[in-house]
Amino acid sequence: MAEAITVVGGGVIGLVTAFELTERGQRVCVYDPTPGECGTGASYFAGGMLAPIAEVQFQQDALFPLMVASANAYPSLMRRLAAVTDAPTGYDTTGTLVVAGDRADAAHLRNVSEYYRSLNRSAEAIPVSRARALEPALAPDLAGAALIEGDHQVAPRLFMQALVKALRARGVEFVRERVTDPDFGDIVCTGLGAAGQYPLRPVYGDILRLQTPHPLVEHVVRGFVNGRPIYVIPRPGGEVCIGATSREDTRTRPSVDGVYQLLKDAIRVVPAVEECELIESNVGVRPGTPDDLPIFGDRTTATGRRQLISNGYFRHGILLAALAGKAGAEVFLGGDIPPEFAPCSPKRFER
Repeated sequence: MAEAITVVGGGVIGLVTAFELTERGQRVCVYDPTPGECGTGASYFAGGMLAPIAEVQFQQDALFPLMVASANAYPSLMRRLAAVTDAPTGYDTTGTLVVAGDRADAAHLRNVSEYYRSLNRSAEAIPVSRARALEPALAPDLAGAALIEGDHQVAPRLFMQALVKALRARGVEFVRERVTDPDFGDIVCTGLGAAGQYPLRPVYGDILRLQTPHPLVEHVVRGFVNGRPIYVIPRPGGEVCIGATSREDTRTRPSVDGVYQLLKDAIRVVPAVEECELIESNVGVRPGTPDDLPIFGDRTTATGRRQLISNGYFRHGILLAALAGKAGAEVFLGGDIPPEFAPCSPKRFER
């Protein structure tokens, strides 16, 4: 019997990579102390937006093809996962509304929309009245709105639990150990665990979970309030997720200023947020690289073994998981590195 392929890291990248390997008939073993569960990894505290348009930022042109390709890969991944397990994933294709708090925010929304169009992707500018017809809980005095029907979402915790169930059903072995040897494993997806090898930095993001007294929104609602980004994400079971700040400091627990600002801005966009109950305030730690691109490609270990690195997905781990998992499985089994990953080689950091 063939030796199992060892995947190190049980966050969303590692789990989807393991799933794609099983899709290709491979035996797999996953090493992680808390696979798909609450831990310190970024996946558990992610927003889960599959938003290649709304998530794109200025001067990140090399990242955009990855985002689009992975969003396009999600429908196939979700169909194949559903064929293995009926566990819920929170996969929702309702779409995304982007709104502006004041006139300056509306101007920013127009500028961002122009940038989307320059990348051959577009957000449909709509009247605020139409946005409120779609989502009556929106504030009545918003200054602008856009609809992005192709930006979707998953619920990361449900998604990872479904992946673990599917992998167990296929006989994947889970070893609940933290791997510290950088040369151990065939495919390494350890996030900040690889900071000793690569220039990965922790970027913290405060995020909130609320219980709603009644359904607030059906779309993902993203907004700009005084130039600050905010999002309100509907979740199964009458919850909403509010996020997320981005800070590079030493506070490893939720920041008071961050939580305050998230609630204030969310209430500005969806006033009924203040009627909700706070379930959880937490902080995710994202593995950022100097150029904000992932690290994807082969390296040779000290013992001369080949190892595939799939790491450093920063703010876009959930979005990029479909492409990263598919590419990770195919490249490890002898396929070519997809062109979207060409700028992401580990060799760019060798100097």
